[in-house]
Amino acid sequence: MAKNEEQKLIMSFDPQTIEHLGVKMYSQLPNAIAELIANSYDAESPEVHIILTDNEKEKSIAVVDKGVGMTFDEINDRFLRIGRKRRDSDNGLSPNGLRKVTGRKGLGKLAFFGIGDTIQIITRKNGNCVNFTMKWNEIIHSKTPDYEPEYLVQACDPKEHGTTIVLTDLKRKTAFDAEGLANSLARLFDLFDDNFVADITLNGGAPIFIDKSLRYKNIDAQFNWKIPAFVENKKHYIHRMHISGELMATEKPLKPGFRGITLYAHGRMVNTPEFFGVGESSHFYSYLIGWLDVDFVDEQEDDIISTDRQSLSWDLPITSELRNNLKQLLSTIERDWRGKRKMEREKRITEKTNVDVERWYPTLAPDIQKGVKKIVNSVVENSELEEEKQSEVIDALHSLIPEYAQYHWRRLHQTVKDASYNDYKNEDFYRAVAESIKRYESCVQEKAEYPKDAKGNLKDGKDLMFTVFGSVLTVTSNYKRPNGRDFKPITIENIETGQQQMSAGVMSGVRNPLAHEEIVDLKVSGLFTENDCLDILSLLSHLFRRLDDAVKKGNS
Repeated sequence: MAKNEEQKLIMSFDPQTIEHLGVKMYSQLPNAIAELIANSYDAESPEVHIILTDNEKEKSIAVVDKGVGMTFDEINDRFLRIGRKRRDSDNGLSPNGLRKVTGRKGLGKLAFFGIGDTIQIITRKNGNCVNFTMKWNEIIHSKTPDYEPEYLVQACDPKEHGTTIVLTDLKRKTAFDAEGLANSLARLFDLFDDNFVADITLNGGAPIFIDKSLRYKNIDAQFNWKIPAFVENKKHYIHRMHISGELMATEKPLKPGFRGITLYAHGRMVNTPEFFGVGESSHFYSYLIGWLDVDFVDEQEDDIISTDRQSLSWDLPITSELRNNLKQLLSTIERDWRGKRKMEREKRITEKTNVDVERWYPTLAPDIQKGVKKIVNSVVENSELEEEKQSEVIDALHSLIPEYAQYHWRRLHQTVKDASYNDYKNEDFYRAVAESIKRYESCVQEKAEYPKDAKGNLKDGKDLMFTVFGSVLTVTSNYKRPNGRDFKPITIENIETGQQQMSAGVMSGVRNPLAHEEIVDLKVSGLFTENDCLDILSLLSHLFRRLDDAVKKGNS
């Protein structure tokens, strides 16, 4: 198509406005490219390609889409018109009404001036291809408020449509980081899917596809919360305002730049990651990351999203209400996180130390249990100790305060524990004593090789103890002074006699009363209390230790 001398492409502008809104606002490469991607999305393109070229001959950025494209008049009336409030004319919908547009202020078109001085735009629609170039130096030094870029209109296949924007004379001198750019763009959008595919290539290499997986590529989530599913109350603000998304907590603290909850509206970021004023001193917020879709903030009559899309206007009633509800949501999630994290760490501690804290607690007296729980919770929930150190602390605590610690269980002889465990655990200390005495009697008989009376009956009870200790078994023969000399004969005699008499005393003074009297009478009257039972278990432990050392006389 021949150039019509009466036709002109005209950009009306104030150079100061262009410099402030273009160069300064979009000087960061991801933010500038994001605006061009948003244009492609709003143009109903099913795909957009960011092509980075960086070699000795050329350094450029091209953004290519297959959207509806623009006619010559649409370039003048819409694209080159700075600050056009597009939603006043199209009700916030894309050209064919297929999408909710992300643009609103009509300033995103200035993004390319933030990263390049020469911009070539090629757009196809209705069989025409319009190709024009804008140069920053010409715009900023223009003596009139209008800028007329050079253009060329040519015929093209009516089936061809879409727009290509090529940025050259780039301000950026450092090498491109395609992967880093892809990761950054993934965090700026929540609209990439099968209906809108985006990728980046560098110097003709393999494409890097931009999607949600890149957003949290190196994030190892330990727990996550789906919104609004986490909020069960269907009348809650979160449900009423159709807020959705996902929050995650990592196992290890995140780097500062990765923490926080990002807000999106109609697929674009409207608020950089933050925690909305909650008490961030809690170390919970070192682990939290996620995103929420709050589309309703982009559907208000007044524009409440900052021009650079970094934050909402939080001083308005609608955003204040949003902030308050998000604070409540995060507080609820923090409580849930603490519970889940505590359970997870307790599980791992159990695996490493064999200390099952949930079974340990009930064996402790209430006052002891309270203190133990407080220590364990501090170690497991609030401590930043490595798991290995946590396990060491819990293991050490358990060794000091084991199951049934108030009953000095840790000091009992293992045979006493074996004989009385079930009764001890059930706090039936009378039966625990009776069973332990039976076991002691059996062990003495075995050690003495089952002595019998004149009638051939196996000796038991008090008679067994008087017969065995001092005559059949000796409990002191394995011991010498540190210098190797023998102890005094009277010392040896006293210990041997003591073993005999204490063993006999247990039979007559403990076993017999427990066998012949009702336990409730002994307990209520105070004649033989539970504390007496615990003392006897300790005494039996002493007797068992002596029995462990016993040998038959003549074999020592």
